[in-house]
Amino acid sequence: MDWGSLSGLIIALAAILIGQKMEGGHLASLIQPAAFVIVMLGTIGAVLLQSGGRNFWRGLKLARHAFVAPEDNHQETVRNISMWAAVARREGLLGLDRHIESVQDPFLRKGLQLVVDGSDSSKVREILESEVTAYEMQQRQAVRVWEAAGGYAPTIGILGAVLGLIHVMENLADPSRLGSGIAVAFVATIYGVGLANLVFLPIGNKLKANLNRQVMQRDILVEAFAAIASGDNPRVLSERMAVYQSTEIA
Repeated sequence: MDWGSLSGLIIALAAILIGQKMEGGHLASLIQPAAFVIVMLGTIGAVLLQSGGRNFWRGLKLARHAFVAPEDNHQETVRNISMWAAVARREGLLGLDRHIESVQDPFLRKGLQLVVDGSDSSKVREILESEVTAYEMQQRQAVRVWEAAGGYAPTIGILGAVLGLIHVMENLADPSRLGSGIAVAFVATIYGVGLANLVFLPIGNKLKANLNRQVMQRDILVEAFAAIASGDNPRVLSERMAVYQSTEIA
């Protein structure tokens, strides 16, 4: 669990509620099911229209990675790469064949298979770079689901406020209902702006940072497999991997 992300969300929501209380408002006035339905369903509909069902569901599944960091086996992968390079240097590329079955990650398995098949380093790099590009494009489409939600939610909130004001105008003959009616109308704007800036956009940015890190790690592996295919010294490869490993993406 990423407690920093979870704490940030709790603090942001608490700031809104505490501020409302300090201003003398009632917390119950922020609970408006009709406004919530307008904002949430309207935003979902707009995002579905833009992204399509497959990308939409993929984006929802990715959301957990904003609070629970994806499994990171990069350290173990670096050790395996160094070991494979040593085996290739000592026994030849065919000596790696017995290691393929033990590799679970499809990307690593493909890279190792290309090396065992005797593909030259330029061909290994070309094929694996294409895999990285395809992976990045697919994942970015899923991440854009949250960015799109952050863009649409405030506008849908304004739409909900306008609908609420229309309802208020229909009851001008009853002044006692005007104040509460206007307050309810603007809750939709709070939902739209609040969800966009406190939930949707932060999740999208967190997922984007995770994706950048994953793409960087795959780029490192592309270079590693190309180096093994070209017969680079395992010690030189290990040092190069250590340099790459020390690089962090904010």
